[in-house]
Amino acid sequence: MPAPGSHRRARVAAGVPADRRVRVLSDTHTTALVAPDGAVEWFCVPDAAGDAVAARLLDRDAGGRFTLTVAGCPAPRRRYRPDTLVLENDWAGPSGAAAGEDLLAVRPGAADRPIHAERVLVRRLRVTDGLLRVRAELTPRPGYGARPVRWRRAGAGWHADGTPLRLYTDLPVSVEGGTLVAEAELRAGQDATLLLGYADPVPALADAGELTERTAGTWRAWSARGDYAGFAAGAVRHSALVLRGLSYDETGALLAAPTTSLPEEIGGVRNWDYRFTWHRDAALLLLALFRLGHAEEGRRYLRFLLGVCARQHPLAPLVGIHGHPTEERELPHLSGYAGSAPVRIGNEAAHQIQFDTYGHILDAALAYQLLTGELTGPQWALLRRHVETMAERWREPDHGVWEIRGPCRHYVNSKVMTWVCLDRGIRLAGLLGDRTAPVDRWRRERDALHAEVLDRGYDERAGSFVMAYGDTEPDASLLRMPLVGFLPGDDPRMVATVERIRADLAVAPDLIRRYRVDDGLPGTEGAFLLCSFELVSALVLAGRHGEAREIFDRLAGRAGPLGLHPEERAPEGTALGNFPQAFTHLALIEAALNLDSAGDRDALHAWAERSPAART
Repeated sequence: MPAPGSHRRARVAAGVPADRRVRVLSDTHTTALVAPDGAVEWFCVPDAAGDAVAARLLDRDAGGRFTLTVAGCPAPRRRYRPDTLVLENDWAGPSGAAAGEDLLAVRPGAADRPIHAERVLVRRLRVTDGLLRVRAELTPRPGYGARPVRWRRAGAGWHADGTPLRLYTDLPVSVEGGTLVAEAELRAGQDATLLLGYADPVPALADAGELTERTAGTWRAWSARGDYAGFAAGAVRHSALVLRGLSYDETGALLAAPTTSLPEEIGGVRNWDYRFTWHRDAALLLLALFRLGHAEEGRRYLRFLLGVCARQHPLAPLVGIHGHPTEERELPHLSGYAGSAPVRIGNEAAHQIQFDTYGHILDAALAYQLLTGELTGPQWALLRRHVETMAERWREPDHGVWEIRGPCRHYVNSKVMTWVCLDRGIRLAGLLGDRTAPVDRWRRERDALHAEVLDRGYDERAGSFVMAYGDTEPDASLLRMPLVGFLPGDDPRMVATVERIRADLAVAPDLIRRYRVDDGLPGTEGAFLLCSFELVSALVLAGRHGEAREIFDRLAGRAGPLGLHPEERAPEGTALGNFPQAFTHLALIEAALNLDSAGDRDALHAWAERSPAART
């Protein structure tokens, strides 16, 4: 009898690269992923959570695509223009050379919303030497690859029926079924431009150069607002840029990733839609934005978060970028990335009970108040309701931070983050002068919860904290215990737990798996990069700065020259899971900030006091 999942792994298509070498473009409204061969193979409209009209990433045949090739030239060399999400390309072959750019155009906005989407994908190419044949093919397939389109003339451009897509180009155009082909032979000094708009009006072709430079200038201006110049400043700035690209301009929500169903195991079934906002990213994102000089984006995100708090009770662990829940379903017409099926859209985890959500939101609110002092009475009233919920419900089990699709259990991380919720609620009540809050009762519940975790969450025989009450196995979420102030980083129980996690869950010196228990799904997954960077932070708080620095350098180096991190990695380095992953970049920033303060204990303590990790 074949092993579970082996029939799917057998479907992996020959020649499909296992590594995730795509480049991401963003206009803070939607995203596009560009493959090494120059094809735009993931593009969603009307926004990043919408229909993938280009989905070759998930099916080499059925998924739509937008290719740009130069005859006789191999795949171009690609790089980001510094401090931007403008992708620069260089082609070179026996017949000549060319240079160009790919970008989703943006322009400057107002102070409270500094980046606005032009809602057009720009592809430009200039022949710099010789004679070259340039060919672009645009094959949109709406319904995530389910339907072909018919092209028709629309003024000076072309419209794909059933989609908002309109293409304008200065190349000669022909239509072959559902594919629009633009092709020409160009000499040195000649150029080609393609503008693919996904909303009206589409800018004029003559404005393509200005669009490119304005986009680059807008990104550079945003990056320049950041004032961080400490440890790993380049990686931190680029991670902040990636996070801004994953933020939705209309609401301030943060995409966990711009993709769905990129597998945690090549050929396996662990394929999920991450085009949603997980509240567990809240505190890290807020701190990163404020610490790096992007306070207005921090304010926008908090407003989005509090809007969700006002509409939801109890809280869902994740919401769509418009602030609404979603349903999960499978798309059987797509074969999946490298044969990894099923492809899913929507995420069933939105209906789980995850008590850690409350802790992350209160953590973010305290950070906001400590950094700005701007939390209002009505906003606190919303948050206070959720603190009271946890004071009443903390003794219940939940589904846990890893969203295991099985029975609820008493997960230690959930208990710790519930403690965070109560602890931050107590502190906020004091900071805001709320004399009516039941602080004494919250304090009793917080302290009882703390004592219970130390009693039932720590296994004396194993010598470490464990994943859930009654377990003997640890999980990597325990690394956050010192980061949220539940215990000091050098507490002997934490030191022992960190060592056990490294012994039991490491697949490489710098790569940590989430857990090794049976989670009810066939197959395995890779090392979780969020946890790997959190190991860095935990080691810093334990006073082991040299080890922390070495692991950070290894992890940061795995991203390559484009500086993009996935959700997971296999031991040999293969990228796994959705890409690029916001929480990996958030954890990188947190680890770098901790390392930056590691040489100065006074500075580290001062930063901790400003942050929600401070404990009263």
